[in-house]
Amino acid sequence: MITKRIIPCLDVKDGRVVKGVNFEGLADVSSPVSLAKYYSDNGADELVFYDITASAEGRKLFTDILLEVAATIFIPLTVGGGINTVDDFDRVLKCGADKVSVNSGAIKNPRLVEDAAKKYGDQCVVLSADIKRVDGKFTVFAKGGRENTGMEAIEWIKRCVGMGAGEIVVNSIDTDGVKQGFDLEMLDAVSNAVSVPVIASGGAGKIDDFVRLFKTLPKVDAGLAASIFHFSEVDIKELKRTLRENDIIVRL
Repeated sequence: MITKRIIPCLDVKDGRVVKGVNFEGLADVSSPVSLAKYYSDNGADELVFYDITASAEGRKLFTDILLEVAATIFIPLTVGGGINTVDDFDRVLKCGADKVSVNSGAIKNPRLVEDAAKKYGDQCVVLSADIKRVDGKFTVFAKGGRENTGMEAIEWIKRCVGMGAGEIVVNSIDTDGVKQGFDLEMLDAVSNAVSVPVIASGGAGKIDDFVRLFKTLPKVDAGLAASIFHFSEVDIKELKRTLRENDIIVRL
């Protein structure tokens, strides 16, 4: 079994980390720079930084705060928000990102995945898929969960992997911020459809949710969460010790 990763997520709006429920009702949390340093120093395997309103506001991702975050941490950094062109990839990578996450930009122009993968390698291109059940069907949403694309999620993800996406973040809008556990049905469908790493996002409320995730779905590579880490409801070091005790391989 490969080593499982624990990844905090910084949703950044107007220069501050925020968190909501079901992608709505955003509340202020902290400074992204201080929070990023805390996670880097306290056992996180990677960090995800999303400028969550860049796409909806039709602007490029803020780079000043990103530069500060990248200079502060010593773990891999994935960055997303307002990524619409290969030039956006270049700009974010030059700010210190290790991987670039695309969502709405890829929906508007699927060739973006292919062009970026050819230029920077598959390992650099992360497809972030915001998925919600609509009439019982896994459906892709764009612009921070605000816009129903009508696309079936599994086929969309398979298409992007075929074009070079090297990793998939599965954001379940149905379970986001609810803290009742990861969306195992959705994650099972995605991890059985592709051979690239799959990151689970949305729904973690306690340590046992991560244990259940990795025990139930051994193909899932990582667990991503925000508020439970931000508000110290789950300590990453304690989480990793518990995972180890349950025979789940993690980096301590």
